Amino acid sequence: MNPAGPGYGRYSTPPSEPTPWAAGITVAALVAALTMVGVYAFGAALTQVHPLLSLAVNLVAAIGIAPTAWRWRTRPVTRWVLAGAGVGVLLAWIGLLFAA
Repeated sequence: MNPAGPGYGRYSTPPSEPTPWAAGITVAALVAALTMVGVYAFGAALTQVHPLLSLAVNLVAAIGIAPTAWRWRTRPVTRWVLAGAGVGVLLAWIGLLFAA
């Protein structure tokens, strides 16, 4: 028996709001486009110096940001930004593979 009554020690969560798909996909698309252009341009410039330098810098950056991105993946607004950034990085890497 719980002397404090039922539900003691439980936290109530606010009712969930509907997911803003239109705004979220718009944000993700814009972030993906900006990220793709930036990563591709930086990777192409580093490839002119040395292809392994481009690969190393991109891998170090991706491994470095992964823990923070993993912690932020459930935040309401940040998840859209992270989704767009992830798609942008992947598209830029694919572009760099075909450009090389």
